[in-house]
Amino acid sequence: MDVSGGRGQPRPGNDESAEHTGPEAPAPGGTGDAPTAPPAPTPADAKDARPEGATPDAGAPAPESGTPQDTGAAPDHAAPDHGAPAHGRDRAPEHPEPPADRPARAPAGRPEHPDHPFAHSGSGKGQAPQRPEERRRGGLLMGRPFGVPVYVAPSWFLVAILITWVFGGQIDRVLPELGAASYLVSLFFAVAFYASVLVHELAHTLAALRFKLPVRRIQLQFFGGVSEIEKEAETPGREFVLAFVGPLLSLVLAGLFYLGLLAVDPSSVPGVLLAGLMVSNLIVAAFNLLPGLPLDGGRMLRAVVWAITGKPMTGTVAAAWVGRALAVCVLIGLPLLTQSGALGSDAVDNVGMDTVLDALLAAILAAIIWTGAGNSLRMARLREHLPELRARTLTRRAVPVESDTPLSEALRRANAAGARALVVVDADGVPVSLVREAAIVGVPEHRRPWVPVGTLAQDITDGMRVSAELAGEELLDALRATPATEYLVVEETGEIYGVLSAADVERAFVKAMARPS
Repeated sequence: MDVSGGRGQPRPGNDESAEHTGPEAPAPGGTGDAPTAPPAPTPADAKDARPEGATPDAGAPAPESGTPQDTGAAPDHAAPDHGAPAHGRDRAPEHPEPPADRPARAPAGRPEHPDHPFAHSGSGKGQAPQRPEERRRGGLLMGRPFGVPVYVAPSWFLVAILITWVFGGQIDRVLPELGAASYLVSLFFAVAFYASVLVHELAHTLAALRFKLPVRRIQLQFFGGVSEIEKEAETPGREFVLAFVGPLLSLVLAGLFYLGLLAVDPSSVPGVLLAGLMVSNLIVAAFNLLPGLPLDGGRMLRAVVWAITGKPMTGTVAAAWVGRALAVCVLIGLPLLTQSGALGSDAVDNVGMDTVLDALLAAILAAIIWTGAGNSLRMARLREHLPELRARTLTRRAVPVESDTPLSEALRRANAAGARALVVVDADGVPVSLVREAAIVGVPEHRRPWVPVGTLAQDITDGMRVSAELAGEELLDALRATPATEYLVVEETGEIYGVLSAADVERAFVKAMARPS
């Protein structure tokens, strides 16, 4: 079984912005270190900082205040059509870099927050948005075949003990002369069985790498293994192949163990081991071929529906609901099949320990399938909304200022222009640092005329420069590579486009995920 697209909702860093999306996220208190000023009209000279057709920032605070207003207003981020290219959309016209006392241009379509010149941040040492589905590596690192790390989760050791105990009792009945050594043979079987599972997952990994899909890791868990493939296959044909190679390798292993069984005595230790590995790999292949997510058969069904309808989301929905139906069937049907003797054991009329264990096993399997199907739906919805995260539309308008500019004067310029960020530039107009919102909030209003903005700024590193053309997964990857609360957004020509806040990305993502697919 493999899991594709380990992408999820972004997470803000250590900043706590006062600007939230909608009534569900009211603005927090405790940051009112200065009163807010009544709104004033935007000066005429700020109009030059906008392209033709941009909406004026009515409601900006008076220039002499420069203090934030906690109104809870949030922008409406435009949602691009699913499947459209992320780059090159809503590109701003070429324009010269503004002088230090004029704001950087902000094209129409950029979300403006007239009631919030500056959002409140709790710290300048924030983290870039991260996906909640990206789990921290856990367990024991076993190696890196083909450059992909393989981890053994702690739950595997519980399974190894369980297999050793159950299979050891069966070997003791078949080969009583082994005595206590039967449990050593059973432990070897447990390790060999999970080695077969690893081969199954390596088949998914090699197929993914062949299709140039990055694989984060392979993890051996309680019920088998998981290949965490970070991106989705580009075509339904590749999706089908990617899912089918795992069960196919399990069937091949079962055939190889069968051929080995023909060459040994079935009643010997090698014969018992080969027979057990043959049957277990057949079970793994058959179970994974069931047509429901998150199983490989569910991904194959998804590929078929995708190919028929042309919509990957439709295939995901169909395969996920079939997976939930399978979960119900496993929960009810597995104990009934065991009781009826259809699985090869004698029917049991009374309720005993075996019946309880069968019911518990069925419940665990059903829960895993049901949860996996739900996670597949959420991940598909996540991938569908990722293109809505575009640096160009989330960037705040910025005002370039020199490092010795008093904070009050810098805020006056920003408020006059309707800007919401400050970029410190050198004498040649080259950006060198970003003024942190948390630092601005921490300076009392009466001290702002004597505090130069350079003392509140954070140096711009290479990773803090992001292209205005970034969108979706590429934008998240760029922000995750260099954790920060603010980033300088630049055009391809190198000129300043504005400042991107990690908190804005998080809010935009939450808002996009709240929309129906």
